[in-house]
Amino acid sequence: MVKVLFFATLKEKAGTRQTELDLPSGTTIAQLKSMVAEKYPGMNGMLGHCLASINHHYCADDSEIPADAEVALFPPVSGGEAMAIPFPTFVAITEDEIDLNDLLTRVTLDSTGAAAIFTGMVRGVTSRDNPHETVYLEYESYKPMAEAKMNQVAEEIRNRWPTVEGIAIIQRVGRLYPRTPTVLIACTAAHRDTGVFDAARYGIDRLKEIVPVWKKEVSPTGETWIEGDYFPEPGE
Repeated sequence: MVKVLFFATLKEKAGTRQTELDLPSGTTIAQLKSMVAEKYPGMNGMLGHCLASINHHYCADDSEIPADAEVALFPPVSGGEAMAIPFPTFVAITEDEIDLNDLLTRVTLDSTGAAAIFTGMVRGVTSRDNPHETVYLEYESYKPMAEAKMNQVAEEIRNRWPTVEGIAIIQRVGRLYPRTPTVLIACTAAHRDTGVFDAARYGIDRLKEIVPVWKKEVSPTGETWIEGDYFPEPGE
């Protein structure tokens, strides 16, 4: 028996967050998508370009699904394991307010002399591209996979910028209103000229690519799920 999880638009079309399917041995993701489309006709036309993961790892349509696996189907996200390292890494998907002082305490060492911090916020008024107002954003995530991918992002940062000491990556979920911080990336280092600014920017850009978090934008005229256009490679 395989557990199949749905997120964002797929969850809404299915009318449920998850289902269980008894799959023949050797069933692929492509075949699973066909079964899901038959079971939930509202998903027709959506499954061809959706992403899939098996046991928290991105996979391709020709990937075979092992017995008792957890499969997730979801649109491209909006927007591993942690390394055994002596420097602090803190990642979390949370509904709680982001406490900057607490996070800096977690990723600051006696040798730390600089911290680069990026915080994304809910924008109430958008003036460029498609001007509009936002009443609130509704965030959701595939939490176990999201936190694993956050650890992967932290590992990638350390591989690129070995001078980085502490890393914090936090994503809020739930209903968030304008002027509310939604995500935070913090990187600390001994000095400001060690690449710490670039490391923080890489962290938020990478989070938007591979961490499974989605947002629904609710405006005075309606609501829509915001989806990305980046498709991770299998195993990424």
